[in-house]
Amino acid sequence: MVVPAVLVKAVVIGALALPTVLVGPTASAAGPVAGPARTVSHLADRDSDRDSDSDSDGDSDSGAKSDSDQKCDSPARVLDLANWKITLPVAKSDNAKSPEEILQPDLATFQTSPWFETTSGCDAVAFRAPVNGVTTVGSRNPRSELREMSDDGSENASWSSTAGTHTMVVTEAFTHLPDVKPELVGAQIHDADDDITVFRLEGTNLYVTKGDDPHYKLVTSNYVLGTKYEAKYVVGGGKIEAYYNGALQTTISERFRGAYFKAGAYTQANCTDSSPCSKSNYGETTIYSVTVSHQVTQWQLIWDWIMYALPVALGVLVVAALGWLLWRRLRARRTA
Repeated sequence: MVVPAVLVKAVVIGALALPTVLVGPTASAAGPVAGPARTVSHLADRDSDRDSDSDSDGDSDSGAKSDSDQKCDSPARVLDLANWKITLPVAKSDNAKSPEEILQPDLATFQTSPWFETTSGCDAVAFRAPVNGVTTVGSRNPRSELREMSDDGSENASWSSTAGTHTMVVTEAFTHLPDVKPELVGAQIHDADDDITVFRLEGTNLYVTKGDDPHYKLVTSNYVLGTKYEAKYVVGGGKIEAYYNGALQTTISERFRGAYFKAGAYTQANCTDSSPCSKSNYGETTIYSVTVSHQVTQWQLIWDWIMYALPVALGVLVVAALGWLLWRRLRARRTA
C-alpha cells in the first residue's frame, strides 16, 4: 500500500511538536544533550564528620546551628532532588488510603523520620517502608521511593527505550529486610504501565528481574546487609544493560515508552504475608548517590514517534480502505 504524502507530512509535523512530551526538557532541540545531565548525587565536599565542625575551644553561638547540622537537616542537603519526588508509606492527611507524595519545591527542605531521612554521618539518605504502610494504587506493597521527574520536578519524566540513551547509576546498600518474606527492591525502571526491571534482594540473593520474572538474573547469592554496591542501568536501542559494581550482568531486549527511573525502598511484603504487622517490620535501603542522564537528539525523537505512530496510521488506512470497498460493493448490488 502506498502511504499518501499528506499522511507522511502530517506525521512529521506532529512529531516536531511532540519531543518534549516524550522525555521532557532534558532533550536537546538541536542535537545530543551535551550540557549538564540531570544529576542526583551525594555532595562529597559536604560529607564531613559532624564533630569536625564544632569549636575546638567549646565557644559557639548558643542559638545557631552548626554547619554539619545545616548540611543534614534534610535529604536534599545530601542528594540533589531537583528532578525527583518521593512517595512515602504514610497516608495523606486528607485521604487515609492514599500515600503521601512530596514534590518540589517542598521536597527541597523535607524529611520525615524514620521513613526518609539523612544518615548520622551526613553521607547518605535512608529510605524505610514498613509492611503495614500505605500503598499506591495497583500495588499491595509499601514504598519509600523516589520517582524520576523533569522540568525541575514539575512534570513526570517520560522517555522511550528506542530514542536516545538513558542512564541511572545508584550507589546504595540494603540495610534491613522484612520478617517472614525478606524481599526488597532498591532500584527500578518503570514504563507507563508496570515495572520493566528492578534490582531485587531476597534474603542473601540479589537479582535483576525482567517483567514478571523475579529471578531473571542472579547477581550474587551472598549479599550481606549493609554492603554498599553500585547498580547501573543503560537503556537505548530497545535494550537495557544492567550492571553490578561495573560488571555487565545481563542485557534485556525490551521496547517501551512512558519510562522513568525509581530508587529507594520498595518493600516486597505486606501484612498478608509478613508478620508482625507493625512499623517495626520493614525494608530499608541507604542511598549514597544516584545519577540520571538522558542523551537524545530531536531527530531521534521524531523517528521514534514516526515508528510508533505509523503502524497505527496504516492500520486506520487499511480499515478505511476495506470499509470503502465494502460500501462500493454494497452500493453496486443495490443498483444492479
